[in-house]
Amino acid sequence: MRKIIPVEEAVGMVLPHDITEIVKDQKKGVAFRKGHIIRPEDIDHLKRLGKENIFVLSLESSEIHENEAAARLAAAFAGRGVEYADNPEEGKIALKAGIEGLLRINKEALFRINMLGEVMCSTLHDNTPVKKGETVAATRLIPLIAERRLIVDVEAIAASGSRIVEVLPLQRVKIGLVITGNEVFHGRIKDRFEEVLRAKALLLGSHILLVRFAPDDKTVIAEEINYCLAQGADLIVTSGGMSVDPDDVTREAILLAGATDVVYGTPVLPGAMFLCGKIGTHPVLGLPACGMYHKITVFDLILPRILTGQEIGRKELAELGHGGLCRNCKTCSYPVCNFGK
Repeated sequence: MRKIIPVEEAVGMVLPHDITEIVKDQKKGVAFRKGHIIRPEDIDHLKRLGKENIFVLSLESSEIHENEAAARLAAAFAGRGVEYADNPEEGKIALKAGIEGLLRINKEALFRINMLGEVMCSTLHDNTPVKKGETVAATRLIPLIAERRLIVDVEAIAASGSRIVEVLPLQRVKIGLVITGNEVFHGRIKDRFEEVLRAKALLLGSHILLVRFAPDDKTVIAEEINYCLAQGADLIVTSGGMSVDPDDVTREAILLAGATDVVYGTPVLPGAMFLCGKIGTHPVLGLPACGMYHKITVFDLILPRILTGQEIGRKELAELGHGGLCRNCKTCSYPVCNFGK
């Protein structure tokens, strides 16, 4: 039951919900919290916020208040690696990354829940790298009160598969790096791949175990790949030699080394000539020359996914076409951008 009381007559009553105050370009926050007892000096302030009347609520057993709903929604949505506060603010609860890792969103279940109409959950994009403490989603009941069965429906959808919002930790792996090309092998130019890939690996909590150099000879390259595996590398990265030029034989060498499930080519720029596959259970990635010149490439989209145990095949690469065109911004803000999303 809802009863409307003129604000002047509401002194001594308890607010049933938070009241928000917005001042353009200055602030947005709670002016009066749920449970606040209205005082005479609050009347003018409430009127400035557009509150001519105060709602007094008496909930039926079949109804739920926005704060209780938000708490139950957050519990339904939050999976591994996700934290949230117990107390809603303005009827909303933010879900935060409890660890550094890769954000995973059950997009199909999220869509079904948002189609219900009186509840909402907004998230960052699936497969976004996130830092501990970063807000990754937020949820709330849209009206002040709703039928309890609505929240039960949400909980049933969330329980039907993987949780809606998860942050997965990145495996810490040892990387074998094989740098190919006659120009580097014979010392005609200085290699630049190693320093770039060392920095990227370190950023993700992994490290380069060893670096091997090979000329444009597929047999030698294959031998170096297998040498890295024999030395304990968990993952192989080859750099250079991935183009369509006749003397670029790295792709053939990866196959010769025993790679299976090989996918060559992606709808991502930079990174169209990227390769991924496996040698046994060990991922192998062929990185084209763009990896040396561009700050972020398809490699940066795929490596974190591999480090969470995802299988990457033609379908997963094809899905990257929508959003796979880098804007090449003067100041790179990845992952706070559209690339790979």
